[in-house]
Amino acid sequence: MPATSKAQQQAAGAALAAKRGEMAKSKLQGASREMYESMSEKELEDLAETRHKGLPDKKD
Repeated sequence: MPATSKAQQQAAGAALAAKRGEMAKSKLQGASREMYESMSEKELEDLAETRHKGLPDKKD
């Protein structure tokens, strides 16, 4: 499932980094913290690998 906005893609990337131990979980805020707790690593990979081209900054 691809990300629907740049903000969602970036939040998924941060949550994925925390899942992999590359970033401290305590640094996560808002959507990225929720994603970390509720999504699997595979789901986060799918969102994080979405390209920015053509995506809005934020979903309306």
